[in-house]
Amino acid sequence: MALQVKRAFKYRFYPTDEQAAELSRTFGCVRLVYNKALEERTRAWYGEQRRISYVQSSAALTQWKKTEELAFLAEVSCVPLQQALRHLQTAFTNFFAKRAKYPRYKSRKKSRASAEYTRSAFKWRDGKLTLAKMADPLDIRWSRPLPKGAAPTTVTVSRDSAGRWYVSLLCDDRITPAPATTNAVGIDAGITSLVTLSTGEKVANPKHERRDRARLAKAQRELSRKAKGSANREKARRRVAKVHARIFDRRRDHLHKLSTRLVRENQTVVIEDLTVRNLLKNGKLARAISDAAWTELRSMLEYKCSWYGRELVVIDRFFPSSKLCGTCGTVAAKMPLNVREWTCDCGMVHDRDVNAARNILAAGLAASACGDGVRPQRESSRTGRSSVKQEPQRATAGIPRL
Repeated sequence: MALQVKRAFKYRFYPTDEQAAELSRTFGCVRLVYNKALEERTRAWYGEQRRISYVQSSAALTQWKKTEELAFLAEVSCVPLQQALRHLQTAFTNFFAKRAKYPRYKSRKKSRASAEYTRSAFKWRDGKLTLAKMADPLDIRWSRPLPKGAAPTTVTVSRDSAGRWYVSLLCDDRITPAPATTNAVGIDAGITSLVTLSTGEKVANPKHERRDRARLAKAQRELSRKAKGSANREKARRRVAKVHARIFDRRRDHLHKLSTRLVRENQTVVIEDLTVRNLLKNGKLARAISDAAWTELRSMLEYKCSWYGRELVVIDRFFPSSKLCGTCGTVAAKMPLNVREWTCDCGMVHDRDVNAARNILAAGLAASACGDGVRPQRESSRTGRSSVKQEPQRATAGIPRL
């Protein structure tokens, strides 16, 4: 049975000078409205212990447009401004529900430049997209087709730090589950090998950041020599951003291909619940861990398993997968990171990563059979450990404790 989902399709486009100017003005107004509404809410809460609702913020926006100082807000489409207020409302809802931190102000230099348009603010006709306040449709590069007969319900336009323009179209899509299979795989994340599978296969870590490290360092040195506020500094900043964008794009492409293959080939996928935030506290390995992007890989596996009818099992982060002998069940007392192959007291010789992947698979299948661990869940860190694998003696498998 096909699954009905909301799916975003992202494309690159090339605006005209007039369109770029209009969108840049819209980005600035969206950021200003968000920050001003956040300032008003913060003042009301800390000064009067009073909450401001979305309706009140929307009424305040109408009054701001009538002032001489903020009259320019009326020159751009009102829909992205209203959407900014809705996003702020969602941020406060998550904060009061203790799902997120207190909302932060949007920075002109650091925050993502974007604007969201709903159906009333764009025209979709004959496969061409025209935004409000624009006479001509966007010049979009259709790298892949939209679902047959689908029309976008929401359009998000953005510009990254490298100056590239993107449009994301949110559409209704029907996803057909993948053909059922009996295969199951355990995945052990690593640095030398990005992942090691319980089948014995090791997927090499491309190390995208390391490959472009010299180019990035050169671009950053050139940036540091430019005078602040100068046009040459902006050009140098753009060159640094392009190197970062290259690294990001190549890493994400590789993770998409890997996660898609794993989901297609296996009915059950078992992973560990690694605390990446704590692992990044290891100064010697933080850069390599960030380059591996384990959290992004897990996110991809989560939604792709959900889409294609697969089962994702997440075992406890304290399960000693590397130290546990998969043959006799003995748990080694110590397992330093430099030990890549070890011999158990029973005489069995183990490859550290392959043995860990097979133990992860066995623990995941046992947890799944008992009804445990079948829902991917995350938990906030409660430990200050910074080792690459947190594996004490306890060998219980199951879902992360909340």
